[in-house]
Amino acid sequence: MAYVTSTLIQLANVPSVTIKARGMSIGRAVDVSQIISRKTENAGYAIGNIKIGSEALESQDGRTRNVSTIEIQIKRN
Repeated sequence: MAYVTSTLIQLANVPSVTIKARGMSIGRAVDVSQIISRKTENAGYAIGNIKIGSEALESQDGRTRNVSTIEIQIKRN
């Protein structure tokens, strides 16, 4: 719920906020965006663009791993 509150505070000051996550945190980013869009539907917030991708990161043992990423834009109407 802290991420939802933080995002709503940011949206009070700017017209849009982008939630970014990668790896295991993607589910949390999706949850935050869904809570904001469903619970504050009457307040005029909507999901904008959604970008998915992957990044190549080097692990501690020196191997390259692909990690999934997501960017979810939430905007005021």
